[in-house]
Amino acid sequence: MTRDPMISIELLLDEISENAVRAEWDALAAAGLSSLAAHTAPSNRPHVTLLVRSALEHLDVDALATRAAFEVRLGAPVLFGDGDRRVLARSVIPSSALLALHDDVHSAAGPGDEALHTAPGGWTPHVTLARRVRLQDLERALPLVGEELIGTARALRRWDAATRTITELARLR
Repeated sequence: MTRDPMISIELLLDEISENAVRAEWDALAAAGLSSLAAHTAPSNRPHVTLLVRSALEHLDVDALATRAAFEVRLGAPVLFGDGDRRVLARSVIPSSALLALHDDVHSAAGPGDEALHTAPGGWTPHVTLARRVRLQDLERALPLVGEELIGTARALRRWDAATRTITELARLR
């Protein structure tokens, strides 16, 4: 199965929060469960996806470059998908700063072929922990997800799946 090339704009977390999410990845893997810990490419970092498109011809990075860092709260586990396997993620509790950033990223990108799961009005902010978790394994997986985690939004990056390249767009101060 081939996928269309995808480009995403992602929000990165501070080092402490990133390490806490990686610890959850590691706990899932140590339990023999699906986990993003198995994906060892340098591009694999905990993040909140703000926008996904098959092409991104324009992005007004200057409109995003002066953003201030802000608090990000990772909440309870959330599941996406259907069938006997799901994506296991940490919910991200929407704040006014996060929602404003999401809107600004979409404005900076202009009109395009939005992925429905990141489009304004259809977005559920989250940080993915594992893909393809079997429903029968949820009883073991869910206790491995920690309590609410309060972190800081630190940077924006662009991920181009076709070229497997990452471009840092902005550091949040």
